[in-house]
Amino acid sequence: MHFFSTLFAGLFFGSGLILSGMANPTKVQNFLDIFGTWDPSLAFVMGGAILVTAPGFWFVQKRSTPFFHDMFHLPTRSDIDARLDQGKRTPCHRCRDIWHRLGLGRFVPQSGCDVTAIRDLRRPRLRTCNACGNVIRQIYSFAIAQNYTCLKGNIMIQLHHNMPTQPDVKAFFDPMTNTISYVVVDPASNACAVVDSVMDIDYAAGRITHDHADQIINYIVSNNLTLEWIIETHVHADHLSAAPYLQEKLGGKIGISAKIIEVQDTFGKIFNEGTEFQRDGSQFDALFNDGDTYTIGTLEVSVMATPGHTPACMVHVAGDAAFAGDTMFMPDSGSARADFPGGDAGELFDSIQKVLSLPDDTRLFMCHDYGPNGRDIQWETTVGDEKANNIHVGAGASRETFVKLRTERDATLAVPKLIIPSLQVNMRAGEIPADAAGNPTLKVPINGL
Repeated sequence: MHFFSTLFAGLFFGSGLILSGMANPTKVQNFLDIFGTWDPSLAFVMGGAILVTAPGFWFVQKRSTPFFHDMFHLPTRSDIDARLDQGKRTPCHRCRDIWHRLGLGRFVPQSGCDVTAIRDLRRPRLRTCNACGNVIRQIYSFAIAQNYTCLKGNIMIQLHHNMPTQPDVKAFFDPMTNTISYVVVDPASNACAVVDSVMDIDYAAGRITHDHADQIINYIVSNNLTLEWIIETHVHADHLSAAPYLQEKLGGKIGISAKIIEVQDTFGKIFNEGTEFQRDGSQFDALFNDGDTYTIGTLEVSVMATPGHTPACMVHVAGDAAFAGDTMFMPDSGSARADFPGGDAGELFDSIQKVLSLPDDTRLFMCHDYGPNGRDIQWETTVGDEKANNIHVGAGASRETFVKLRTERDATLAVPKLIIPSLQVNMRAGEIPADAAGNPTLKVPINGL
């Protein structure tokens, strides 16, 4: 009876841990990261456990023996001995091997440090080796300080040089829309994300195909990658998203700015969408706010709100790479237009300054390029190059000058050729709207844009 009662209690307890999220390492880590990406939900789990356990514990204390055993086994010591306080461990070969492959210099095992008390302005993520318990640092920040300390002042990690994470980035150029899509791969795993995918459309014929998306799918499959995220940097007005097609074939979550709600409200009225069109962003799997983070495998990505071109524009920063969407273009192309509904040239300037505050060697990947003056198509530059050479905001251009230039230039620009189908599809996370009979159908508002 003692064996079966113990087995049942263990299964019951383990099931509770799984259902409550206590078995999710990321959730537990975020709960402990009070000054970082704190997730307080487990506090309610612990509070509920205390409320349930307290009456039972009070009842048990009144008994002389347990129900299914002849005596209680309770701890008799509460002092902290020297071994527990010191907590010093010898690194195993696995730790040393990872450490040296990352190029982090001399290995310094944890010594009297509480992993949850590590402090750093960039909030580094720490992992623990299952073999020896030593801390292995995953490199997520742009630049890494020379050392990190715990609150007791003990040196935790010593580095010989700065080493940003460098995700692998594969670009796919679509000549029909001059759009560049990206597959972003975590260098420490086989996880990847797709940024700004393209669905092919023959607008005159009303025909949809997926040749461009199939190229991306073939690349992911042939390299044995796992698609975790399908990211939209904003609601595009010049191409249709292939997000649902990619998700159907490979899985992954579709993410966009939480400001999508504003875009849906604006264009829901322009296209006279009925009440069946939800204007709450529910068509997407994840809605991001400024400063939010998510992970591609072990690679942490931060999102930066960059309104101005549209309210829902965001730049996604993964290690030393930033995906700029339409916020800015290559240095000789300047910046995106700001005359769409919800756009604002002043906001766009402020957003660009946020992007240019990233380290100079941050790689910037553009969503579009049109090869001005006959040059070859390009899509990668750096923050430093943009600050020095961008024809709209480089060399210290003022906000007033930019707003004047942008406003005058926007007044001369034609409406994008695919704006009508693009907006209807992209504000639905890539799904094509349908008529009352369920047939895929697009509307053409007259004098509405």
